[in-house]
Amino acid sequence: MLSTHILAVGIPCIIALVAALRLTRRRVYPLPLPPGPRPLPFLGNALQLDSERPWLTYTAWGKTYGKIIHSRVLGIDFITINSETIARELLDKRSAIYSDRPVIRTNELSGLYFNTLLLPYGEALRRQRKIFHQVFRAEVSILYHDICSRYANELVINLLNATSDLQEETQAYTASLIMAVTYGRDTRGNGDSLLARANELLDIGRHVISPEKAAIFTAFPFLEKLPVWCFSGAFALMERSRELAQQLLNEPFNEVKAQMANGTASHSVVADFLSQADGNADEETMKEIALMAYMGGIDTTTSALRTFLLAMLLYPDVQARARAEINQVVGHDKMPCLDDRPSLPYLSAILREVLRWYPPAPLGSEWYMRHQMMIFTTGAVIVGNQWAMSRDEDTYPDASRFDPSRHLTVDGQLTDPFANLFVFGHGRRVCPGRWFAENTLWTAAAAVLAVLHVDHAKDSNGDRIEVKPEYTTGRAM
Repeated sequence: MLSTHILAVGIPCIIALVAALRLTRRRVYPLPLPPGPRPLPFLGNALQLDSERPWLTYTAWGKTYGKIIHSRVLGIDFITINSETIARELLDKRSAIYSDRPVIRTNELSGLYFNTLLLPYGEALRRQRKIFHQVFRAEVSILYHDICSRYANELVINLLNATSDLQEETQAYTASLIMAVTYGRDTRGNGDSLLARANELLDIGRHVISPEKAAIFTAFPFLEKLPVWCFSGAFALMERSRELAQQLLNEPFNEVKAQMANGTASHSVVADFLSQADGNADEETMKEIALMAYMGGIDTTTSALRTFLLAMLLYPDVQARARAEINQVVGHDKMPCLDDRPSLPYLSAILREVLRWYPPAPLGSEWYMRHQMMIFTTGAVIVGNQWAMSRDEDTYPDASRFDPSRHLTVDGQLTDPFANLFVFGHGRRVCPGRWFAENTLWTAAAAVLAVLHVDHAKDSNGDRIEVKPEYTTGRAM
């Protein structure tokens, strides 16, 4: 990633020196590690790993080495779990020792030290999760049903009138809804600076923050001391990321405080928190949670919504059955709302299958925290490969096919109405905003099916344009 001629010459020498030192201090493991690809000296398996789509590499390795795989990148051990059953056994049932996180230096260098997903298990994480549960738990999410419905209805109108790429409309729905619920801020329309900066921060973060890329700074700590001009690509934007993070932590939060002082604040998560807080309120943590609600929800929920539209296009029989269910339960002259959710099990099964079929976040990672268990070495990064779990034929036969019926009983009810899919994480690191995310996705899907018919576009000759599912890192295409 270094762009100067001097560094280009110096880095190989340093690598050789560090490699020589490490080879003279080989680790000794009291128990055998899981099987995995043979590593190269020092580099380990770095050259074999698809840095943009590591989940695909881990899944391919699983076909050779099994459902638990060991690999190494620049001296860091990775234990990848490709099985939902094993993940539940370890990460759910033994969450006390599988809930930590490694120190992701690129996360800190980018100014995202508050990132809930990557916080080590400790007091800071406990404070965040406590307030996250307080402001986004299932009971509180009910208070935002009406606003979810309003924005979903507007999404339908925008999709119906869209003349450009539909991806913009789905992201606009998710982004504007999260901003409205979190800060009471109306970001609909063009030119909202806050929204533009938040998306810029996301773009930087999604390309920099990963254990695989952070391994570079772990292996070469001196890189942190180099000036920005030594770097290229996303790494060169870490200084800009720090600037954006501070702006986004403070500006919208302080805006809500000012509105509350003059009596103009709208109903929102931040306003509710401040109105119920006493003089000892942890405002700094609430700032972090408010920003993380956006950063953690925008990509994942938007991706899931796009996957839903793709599935409805490719599986018209599923779309027709869902629409028939809505018409039977709600009628033709009324829009479905979240109160109708228990009576629409097939729609819920569709959305559960959406999350399984193309998981919005293909990889999750846990940090092995305290002591040795089974065959793992202390200090290894435990990676839950959600993509491989979603394609596990033992659990999901014909896994590449979109089939909501796999989540239904013989009488058409959900197999487990309270099931927590692996896509929301495991144990003590389960997504604290899952209730709001599910409501956001359900409301949009119900509105689309009630009003629109998703079908193929046609070319200038009137012929149907075939669609081939293709996904890029960070968002569905």
